Amino acid sequence: MSDEVLIDRRDGLGLITLNRPKAINALNHPMTLAILDALRRWADDDGVRAVVVTGAGERGLCAGGDIVAIYNDAKFTAGGADSASARFWRDEYVLNAYIGRYPKPYVAVMDGIVMGGGVGLSGHGSHRIATERSTIGMPETGIGFVPDVGGTYLLSRTPGEIGTHVALTTARMSAGDAIAAGFADYYVPSEQLPALLDALRTTEPEVAIAKFAQPAPPSVLLAQRDWIDSCYSADTVEQIVARLRAHPDPAAGRAAADLLSKSPVALKVTLRSLRNARAATDLETALNAEYRVSVAALASHDLVEGIRAQVVDKDRAPRWQPATLADVPAALVDSYFTELGADELNLVAPQGR
Repeated sequence: MSDEVLIDRRDGLGLITLNRPKAINALNHPMTLAILDALRRWADDDGVRAVVVTGAGERGLCAGGDIVAIYNDAKFTAGGADSASARFWRDEYVLNAYIGRYPKPYVAVMDGIVMGGGVGLSGHGSHRIATERSTIGMPETGIGFVPDVGGTYLLSRTPGEIGTHVALTTARMSAGDAIAAGFADYYVPSEQLPALLDALRTTEPEVAIAKFAQPAPPSVLLAQRDWIDSCYSADTVEQIVARLRAHPDPAAGRAAADLLSKSPVALKVTLRSLRNARAATDLETALNAEYRVSVAALASHDLVEGIRAQVVDKDRAPRWQPATLADVPAALVDSYFTELGADELNLVAPQGR
């Protein structure tokens, strides 16, 4: 146990509490290693029936990775697979894959903010609980990055093109949206969470959750599938923008504006990543591809600039390079998908599963 992640084993439960409430429980490398170690120990521990993951404080489960550390790494080091960020991502993606294959119930309480790396900790679990306070999303294109932590796998499997819309615009999902999109399974009002967690100590997760789960709220995104599907099914980001601008629904026009505020390079790499992930047969394949993209992004101008604008200087005025979609060369997009040779992640899905 460390101060930043609290790990406990009692009443038949493996309890993991992210404990950086001032940072909305942002995930760092030591936390990742501690969680992975605990999960591996509990997998063969007959005294652990289920794992429960929560976040300390009232703001959220996890706001993502520690992007200030990534900013410093990208700005002041040579990057590459030997960099601190790449080593963090390697272990984080191993953790994401392990969660996706975990042999015991894995209950993730997705209360409050759940972004980026927080989705990686929760979205691949077996029992994913959202509340009326849940705000779930993949905000990467807004900082010049690309959805990772298995996010491309989840986003590419939403109904229609909802995932493409969420990824390119960084749209936030409510509980109803997240359940409709396949990012969560159950809706439990936040006031019921203490009672639910108490019930899990004596009852199997399916039974305990059923006592408190309520019908999911309506999904705004699901109701908007008409324009979302027709616009985001295009083959290029430029065509998507054109369709959004031409569509009569005002929400489509707002989506175009949101999209165009993001990194042009990240948008193009993200769209290709999503289309590739759609063809992936398992989570591990998607994570392997994401690792190549993440390592490439670490050497990019836009990742440093995006984090600077959003988190460091907070001027909210990133100066992307290239500045427009039309100026992004195909070779630059291709470079994000270059194989890493001996530095590949090389996750392999277990046979027969």
